Amino acid sequence: MSRFRSAVQNGRRAGLETAAAPRRKRSKTAGKDEETKDVSLPSSYHTFTEDAVVGFRAQLLKWYDKEKRELPWRTLAISESDVNIRTYAVWVSEIMLQQTQVATVIDYYNKWMKKWPTVQKLAAATLEEVNQMWAGLGYYSRGKRLHEGAQKVVSELKGRMPQTVDSLLKELPGVGRYTAAAVGSIALGQVTGAVDGNVIRVLCRIKAIGADSTSHAVTEALWSLANMLVDPERPGDFNQAMMELGAQVCTPKAPLCSRCPVQSHCHSYHKVHVRQEQISKKLLGKLDRKPPVLPDIEDCMTSGTCLLCPAEPWDDALGVQNFPRKPAKKPRRVERFLTCVVTRPGEEGDRYLLIQRPHKGLLAGLWEFPSVLLEEESSVMKQKTALCDEINRLLATHLTESLLQYVGEVLHIFSHISQTNVVYSIHLKESETQAQTENAQWLSKSALQEAAVSTGQKKIFKLYDSVDSPKEKDDKGGKKLKRPAIKSNKKLQPSNNAKGSAADGGSRQLSLNSFFRTVKEEN
Repeated sequence: MSRFRSAVQNGRRAGLETAAAPRRKRSKTAGKDEETKDVSLPSSYHTFTEDAVVGFRAQLLKWYDKEKRELPWRTLAISESDVNIRTYAVWVSEIMLQQTQVATVIDYYNKWMKKWPTVQKLAAATLEEVNQMWAGLGYYSRGKRLHEGAQKVVSELKGRMPQTVDSLLKELPGVGRYTAAAVGSIALGQVTGAVDGNVIRVLCRIKAIGADSTSHAVTEALWSLANMLVDPERPGDFNQAMMELGAQVCTPKAPLCSRCPVQSHCHSYHKVHVRQEQISKKLLGKLDRKPPVLPDIEDCMTSGTCLLCPAEPWDDALGVQNFPRKPAKKPRRVERFLTCVVTRPGEEGDRYLLIQRPHKGLLAGLWEFPSVLLEEESSVMKQKTALCDEINRLLATHLTESLLQYVGEVLHIFSHISQTNVVYSIHLKESETQAQTENAQWLSKSALQEAAVSTGQKKIFKLYDSVDSPKEKDDKGGKKLKRPAIKSNKKLQPSNNAKGSAADGGSRQLSLNSFFRTVKEEN
């Protein structure tokens, strides 16, 4: 048993919070705040008896001990005796895991902790270094908040990480109710539930909570259930077990109900089973005059007025996936940008012009190719003129539109934006390349690939790099091969219709003749 767990069992948990942390900006104590948050569940159908709670904990933790994935942050949380490092490490993992898959996070987390193993090391880093380390992970404000939080811990909290759920919530930027509860339970042994997307799905299915999962009533009911269920002896393991159950068994699609350790508690599974028996009865009723006795489908006794019951009828085709119910997503905002890959000669190959984004807003502080928002559809000439004007402004030069060559289109999807980049390229002479702004830099290809650039910009560069270039390239034998410049012809002209874009951000669309010619050559 680790030193951390021994300390917890020896009474270190005395006085720690036993309820979900309050929302930010509330001044009430945790106990009083919990009283204002509790939602009276409309019937026992949506909650647990004391005996059921005990059984649920035992079944879930037994399964978790056997089936849990070995993840670096879990290993560190158990093995690290320094509470400051432990809290910092779990905090980093929880921020990285926000809306990001575990498989993606592992490599980033290991590199991050190797470079900045303590909060002091992270505080001493620059935002540019943080953005560079975070590049490709998405939701870039998360890295910035970690950096800001580390600097605050060092400058205002004397280098000590907050040690309660309430202080984590109040002191660290970007830490909300779930993150504070997760860090508090896993790193500090605080007895509090933690409700993330996986836990929402598990609890909604188990207790047949079918109302909008983002509503206030459902949110507070789920937190009440989580706080009721959490094991006081192993709060961190219990919360991770709930998340693991949602990630590995009670998945959004094709859930593995037969492998669920708490199947006996699940109303949704019970209802599926009973409905299947009823359907079998109808099909075989004429053959079997004494059908098997069917268990009753227990329902909420106040379903007509219950704030947790679904408004829509049960759909047999969905099964347990009837829960949770989510509101329809708002359509993404559609944006189109004109983007130019600007290159110039360098000592070791071409160098690329990158511009730094503002330090606030979307992709704050990251680097990108020069671009202009395309507010309305326009002719190719007008597009080139607008883009050329922007490059001339950046370089204080007088380039003409004829130098711009069309490359293709790249679609990149953000959570709330569908962004298409109409990509051009231009190759300049050395005398035309003096950038006139502080937030501009020329990078080699290798430096660009390591720079703090977003995934969308990497897609743009990949497209540009895949298209035949007017510059010289080495073949495998080391000889210089001159490739013809891309000619501005109809095959390579951008379409003014968004439907004609390369949705996958990949190569250009071939003409019909080119397609058949290519197939013939391959055969």
